[in-house]
Amino acid sequence: MSPHAHATDHDADGRTVRAKQKRARRRQHILDVALAVFSERGYHQTRIADIIEAASIARGTFYLYFDSKTAIFHELLEDVLSRLDESVSGVDLTPGALPVRDQLLATVRRLFAVFRSDRALAKLILREAIGLDGEVDAMLDAFYGRLHRWLSESLANGQRIGLIRAIDTDLTAWLILGSVKQFAALVVSTPDEELDLDHLAEVILDFNLQGIRAF
Repeated sequence: MSPHAHATDHDADGRTVRAKQKRARRRQHILDVALAVFSERGYHQTRIADIIEAASIARGTFYLYFDSKTAIFHELLEDVLSRLDESVSGVDLTPGALPVRDQLLATVRRLFAVFRSDRALAKLILREAIGLDGEVDAMLDAFYGRLHRWLSESLANGQRIGLIRAIDTDLTAWLILGSVKQFAALVVSTPDEELDLDHLAEVILDFNLQGIRAF
């Protein structure tokens, strides 16, 4: 094969890579703009025309990437739920591991940090996502189900090592999850300068571990 053929192949590969990168950037641009418009107008009040105008793209360009605003919301939701999943880690009970409370505290901090880092999408999830459509409900149910299982298993582990008294771990896990969701709403609605994630994480963890009794 001639050197010219090698150069041609290399140029073609380079053009393919650049084209893929350009498509990826445009797709991400549409997602970012759509999130901004959803946040400003609300999901239900947003029209595809609003996203197209804000993104400065043609209608045909929009439909090259997404077939509806719901498809955009699904992708945004999947991304944030994936990051929330990654923030939850199992409790390590091996010798030398950090105390269980410290491990749980780190997990709660990471969860709240994700909500704080993407306030716009978090607000949509907490306020508008439920009941949007069957697929969104299924995604949320699956995520909350995974978080519930993690909480229930953590409580059971705590019982085994004598950290937690005899309780119904399944129902208690739902109670804790409810408090986490309420605190998440507080996180996304509080300005950064007024928000102390470490303090919030400690309050919610200590309340759920110790309650409010003084004796």
